[in-house]
Amino acid sequence: MPISNAAFVRSTIVLLAAGMIALLGIVGTSLWLVGKVQSYFTTFVEVREVRSAAGDLLSTLKDAETGQRGFVITGRANFRQPYDNALKAVSERQQSLGERAARFPQYAGRIPEINRLVSEKLAELAETVEAVEQGRAAEAVAQVDTDRGRRIMDRLRDELGEIMGDADERLEESVADTLRSADALQWTTVIGAIAIIAVLGGAVIVIAQYTRDIIAARREVETLNATLERRVDERTEELIRANQEVQRFAYIVTHDLRAPLVNIMGFTSELQASLSAIQSYVLADGTTPSENDILEARRAASEDLPEAIAFIRSSTKKMDGLINAILKISRDGRRELKIERVDLKALVEAGAASVNHQVGESDGEVTIGDTLPTVVSDRLSLEQVFGNLFDNAIKYQTPGRPLRISVTARNAGRAGFVIEFADNGRGIAPEDHERIFELFRRSGTQDKPGEGIGLAHVRSLMRNLGGDIVVRSELGQGATFVLRLPPDLSKVVRSMQA
Repeated sequence: MPISNAAFVRSTIVLLAAGMIALLGIVGTSLWLVGKVQSYFTTFVEVREVRSAAGDLLSTLKDAETGQRGFVITGRANFRQPYDNALKAVSERQQSLGERAARFPQYAGRIPEINRLVSEKLAELAETVEAVEQGRAAEAVAQVDTDRGRRIMDRLRDELGEIMGDADERLEESVADTLRSADALQWTTVIGAIAIIAVLGGAVIVIAQYTRDIIAARREVETLNATLERRVDERTEELIRANQEVQRFAYIVTHDLRAPLVNIMGFTSELQASLSAIQSYVLADGTTPSENDILEARRAASEDLPEAIAFIRSSTKKMDGLINAILKISRDGRRELKIERVDLKALVEAGAASVNHQVGESDGEVTIGDTLPTVVSDRLSLEQVFGNLFDNAIKYQTPGRPLRISVTARNAGRAGFVIEFADNGRGIAPEDHERIFELFRRSGTQDKPGEGIGLAHVRSLMRNLGGDIVVRSELGQGATFVLRLPPDLSKVVRSMQA
């Protein structure tokens, strides 16, 4: 069963909406999962720093105790050197542990007791060392034999050991959470890609069926009676043009919409790749990661992951712009035309008045011919056509040159009216004369904002009115847009319905 225009438009809108929903789902889920991974990694780093600080403090105290024992037993200065070195580092280790533990209430609560025990231990060590220095070695040995230092050290081991043990458990939980998030991110990407491919496949099927129907209709027209040759030729020309529009639309759906998706998929893979650096740091089995591993993990978290997210957001925004532009032209194509008498001269004068202040900024002027006719057409469509042409003339005027715009018309007989909209702007290269009317295509230097839909919209409007638009131009010589418009749109509509 042939597919109707309305069914084609509905199917296209449904497929585009499904694709957009799938894409937003992928991006939203990916961003959420990436946020979770970043949160887990941040917690992991902070807990690891607390554990390292606790271990460093305990190790430094052991070094101090070892040096003290060697000095007490031997009385030799070279045995005291480890004690002096460790003593200098204790304060720094205490401060480091206190700063890092402050982020976690369960650890911060132990810091006062640890600091008290450290002070007692240092005092005990200092007493024995001072006794040896004063020649009271026997007294120093007796103090060591009291087992006071060992008891203080055991309590320090317990306090710091509790922190390190709890940190180890939290690190294991963080690794497990990160791995689960990474798996979820991978499955989200795979499922989302399948959904997008399914939507694109459906779009290709609908467009292919619609194209086959158009070709079949053209062949049927070619078999009509020879007495209808003129109308057959006209219908054939319209069908060829429509077929080209459908092919261009198919290109947009399968190429322009796919390009941002490829970017999203590529940078989602980049996110997955970035996790490798983090995992090599996170999953270190009891060994201290290398400095390079730490740098790579931090670079992945601070540079690679945010960069990939930014590119995903940029691609999503671009796809949303493409979809909105397609929907805009689709809606205009389905709008019911309001056929009425339109004075083109008055309509163009109103358009010129709306941009008069912008033209005046360059000491320019707009010249409107007296031969502009009155036609039977759709006023809103014509207002949009001339509004776009005025905007383009102002946007692409040559800097330093007063802008000149002229609008003239002539009667071309059976071809209808020919209206020429000319300006003295930067001009358009000959190879771009057809390109500028294609959706999302622009020519020349891209130094002005825009998505490349203005002239595509103008051509769509003109063809809905039974006319067309072409351009004559050279670079630096301005541009002349030639509009062909039937004098009575109602006759065109009746002819198409016959």
